[in-house]
Amino acid sequence: MTRTWQISDVADAAVARVAAARLATAFGVPPVERARLTASLGAQLLLCLAKGGTWRLALETGTVSRTAPQAAERVLHAVVTPSPEAAAAGQPPWRVTVPCPEADDAVADAGAGAVAEDPAELAQALLGADEDTALVLERLTEQEGLVDFHREELQQTNQGVVALHAELDAAGRAQREAFAAERKARTEAEHARRRLTFLADASAVLTASLDHHEIVRRLPELLVPEYAAGVDIWLFDQDGDHTGPANAAAAVVAARTGRPQYAAAHPGGLPGVEDQPPSAPAPDRPLLCIPLPTRQAPLGVVTLSSPPGDRWDPDDAVMLVELTRRASIAIDHAQRYQHNRDIAETLQRALLTELPAPPGLALAARYLPATHGLNIGGDWYDAFRQPDGGVIAVVGDVTGHGLRAAVMMSQLRTALRAYAVDGGSPGQLLTRLHTFLHHLQPDLFATAVIARFHPDDPTVTWAAAGHPPPVLRTPDGGVRTLDAKPGAMLGIPMRQEIADHTVPMAPGSTLALYTDGLVERRARGIDPGIARLADALGSFGPAELDTDLEGSADGILRPMLSDSERDDDVCLLLCHLRATG
Repeated sequence: MTRTWQISDVADAAVARVAAARLATAFGVPPVERARLTASLGAQLLLCLAKGGTWRLALETGTVSRTAPQAAERVLHAVVTPSPEAAAAGQPPWRVTVPCPEADDAVADAGAGAVAEDPAELAQALLGADEDTALVLERLTEQEGLVDFHREELQQTNQGVVALHAELDAAGRAQREAFAAERKARTEAEHARRRLTFLADASAVLTASLDHHEIVRRLPELLVPEYAAGVDIWLFDQDGDHTGPANAAAAVVAARTGRPQYAAAHPGGLPGVEDQPPSAPAPDRPLLCIPLPTRQAPLGVVTLSSPPGDRWDPDDAVMLVELTRRASIAIDHAQRYQHNRDIAETLQRALLTELPAPPGLALAARYLPATHGLNIGGDWYDAFRQPDGGVIAVVGDVTGHGLRAAVMMSQLRTALRAYAVDGGSPGQLLTRLHTFLHHLQPDLFATAVIARFHPDDPTVTWAAAGHPPPVLRTPDGGVRTLDAKPGAMLGIPMRQEIADHTVPMAPGSTLALYTDGLVERRARGIDPGIARLADALGSFGPAELDTDLEGSADGILRPMLSDSERDDDVCLLLCHLRATG
């Protein structure tokens, strides 16, 4: 179906517009689309009237193919053809298409009808068009309300997004700060672990030696170059005198005050360290002067020069002060040990007896201190003559080590010599020593073995108190242990009478007295050691013992003490009756 109108004036345009509106209504064009159609058509017709001439409006129905294959969509086409003059001027036709949901040609013919040119009817028709406009405006108002609503939601959403971004940014900053703090804490923990490891390792090195010269030599090796470019150690003399080679002014202040000093052009800010002007010989090199503290007074001052272009941080300074304190303790202990060792060695040398040389009897003694401790213990030997011409040979062992054991050993040695002046057998002498030690030092004990030789007696009388048994070598090379029951240890809280034992001793015989340090080993006990001593003593020929008893003593010690480390003192006394003729 096609409808056409010729338009040359305003009345024709109004009639065409009204007819188009009615036809669109009859075809069921929705109000909004209908209003859009009539408004666009009206505007176009006004343009046509302005240009003049006769224009033609055609309204026709048609179909448009849909994507789905079920059906085609009916549409209403509106075409405004320009006047011949406008067409000649290049004016193109105007077209618009709207959907027709209820397109029915019969209904459209009945609904459209002819539009009279009566002004009243046209006015009424034009006023009726306002209903579509009102509906459009109502829809527009609704859409504006929706737009305002969505604009408000969008604004709130934007505000939420902005707030969320702010929160995310703050969370990101907090996370970055937390990561930075974690990295810093991890770095500080690693540095602290490194310092503690260094402090522990350095302390182990410094305390491993009892030679203070060695400690002083090792300290710079530990600190250079990581913590100092150079280290100078200034030790005071034994009287605490500060005199010595020229030292930095800060070191002198540290020596006088006993407090660490930092000498540099700028304050160091080091905890527990006082600031001083820079050192005159090296003003560009900071110095850290730390005293070596002890309970009484500093032992000296350690001066550290910083690496070029570097300074100590507070944690390094605390660690260096602590290391110096530990070095001071190690040096102090080493000096005290050296002092006590010198005293002990002097005492030990004073107590070593010069053996007598009685007719017919040769004596050889060996004493070896333990390789640990103060190198002095309670082992001792002695040999001396009695007024009746007899010779007393004794080997003893006071429990413990150190000066106290050495002093007690000296007292026992002196007491034995005093008791022996009045005579008495070995058992009687040991009994008197037992009583003496019990009253003098109730908490100290001792063992001893005494042998008495007399030129007119072909026997040897011996007695022992808690001591390893003597070993006797006969002239024919046979060796036996004198294992008669000994008395108890000297000094134990009990009354005892120690018995004498007598065995024949022909010329050419050798009696070995010794302490347990020669024969006892922790892993094997004492009996295997006594057997080894017997084997060593039996390995010599008679002439060898007669001519070189000193060399024989060394020959016994070599296989018996093959290991260089000894936990106990070793004492050996060989008594050899020379062969007659």
